[in-house]
Amino acid sequence: MPSTETPPNSSTHPFITNPARTFLSMAVPVLFSLVAEPLTGLADTAFVARLGEAPLAALGVGTMTLSAIFWAFNFLSIGAQTEVAQAVGANNRKQASNICGTALLLSLFLGVVTAAIALPFLPAAVTFMGADKELAPIAAEYIRIRLIGAPALLITLAGIGALRGLQDMRTPFWVACIVNLLNILLDWVLIFGIGPFPELGVTGAALATSLSQWAGALWTLLVVWRALKPSWNIRLHDIKRLFSIGSDLFVRSGMVIVFLLLGTRAATEAGTDAGAAHQAIRQFFIFSALFLDTFAITGQSLIGLFYGRRNITQSRKIAAFVCRWSLWAGVAMTAAMLLGQDIIGWLLVPQQTMATFTSAWIIAALIQPLNALSFATDGIHWGTGDFKFIRNAMVTASVISVASLLTVQYVQPDSLLCWVWGITGLWTSIRAYFGIVRIWPGSASAPLGRANALASG
Repeated sequence: MPSTETPPNSSTHPFITNPARTFLSMAVPVLFSLVAEPLTGLADTAFVARLGEAPLAALGVGTMTLSAIFWAFNFLSIGAQTEVAQAVGANNRKQASNICGTALLLSLFLGVVTAAIALPFLPAAVTFMGADKELAPIAAEYIRIRLIGAPALLITLAGIGALRGLQDMRTPFWVACIVNLLNILLDWVLIFGIGPFPELGVTGAALATSLSQWAGALWTLLVVWRALKPSWNIRLHDIKRLFSIGSDLFVRSGMVIVFLLLGTRAATEAGTDAGAAHQAIRQFFIFSALFLDTFAITGQSLIGLFYGRRNITQSRKIAAFVCRWSLWAGVAMTAAMLLGQDIIGWLLVPQQTMATFTSAWIIAALIQPLNALSFATDGIHWGTGDFKFIRNAMVTASVISVASLLTVQYVQPDSLLCWVWGITGLWTSIRAYFGIVRIWPGSASAPLGRANALASG
């Protein structure tokens, strides 16, 4: 059931009367559901590490390859969330049912097709990812078993997006918790051969994940069916809409990957100490994104609902609320990073790398408020369906920042790692700037622009 206290298509919404409490009641389950997956990844790593170096390295190759395969399908969750929220806001449950059914069937189709296409290329893929003759067969087998769960993974993505569009943030949280706990239990049983089960090693880890994903998909389908009764009457318009969202997000995500990869390359070429320090900072930076993404996802659902009602004034108020809370979260993260830099450095980097790490860490900490705003505005514009704008803003920010990275690499200044993180700050600042200006004041074409707010009364 939806996590709000009143039905999302009713004339009132608890956010209007109690915004802070409502926002937190939605955001906290999102945060824990986002944190659950990397924690399970750590558990997988811990189990497989007991098998030796080769299985652990093969697991790393397999998970990296799968991430490269599936990152493009996030549009199923983001697109379903926005489209369902707007349809429910417009009190058009039929359209919400149609788009949900389309997203689920499209997920099943894409999961099966992706697995079928990927299978013949697995040996070449794991070799490309750096696996040698010893690791390649283990990594390929791991991916082969994981691909059994490909349709389930995509179905769950679409279903969770639809539930969040319904303002239901608690069900995705429970799905994430139970699925990940089941995965850990099956890891233990199947990797080491507990009881009547054979010892399967890395293959057991893959099978545990696939079985857990199918359990999560079936549970998600059951909840979505009760809440929305998805229509299996597929319409070409809905398919085109989802693929349009997918193409915009594909370009956006591709530019993110290009910038991050080039930043890592620049840091690595600067020397071993810079490469080690950059890895530590980058991993923390990625982990901090989970917290910032929480506000983006919650804001996306709320904005989508009120934008579907054509209540632009209230949508702008929600946008201001999300930006304000995200900004303070970024400030708090900056303070925490600065206060904890010695502890983090002691945990993550060798002693001889501390000087390089500390100077770059300070820059990474100082850019967190702007980073928070870039995440917040992404969520806001996802909620209005302004995906082409998000794509163009990311392309612009990435082109400028990549050019800056290449220039810095050519010049080779002192403290190159500090320059890398300074350019990362430039990258996130450009995104935040475009995201905010799109709302305040906003152009005539901006969904939440001031002109549209006045026109909507």
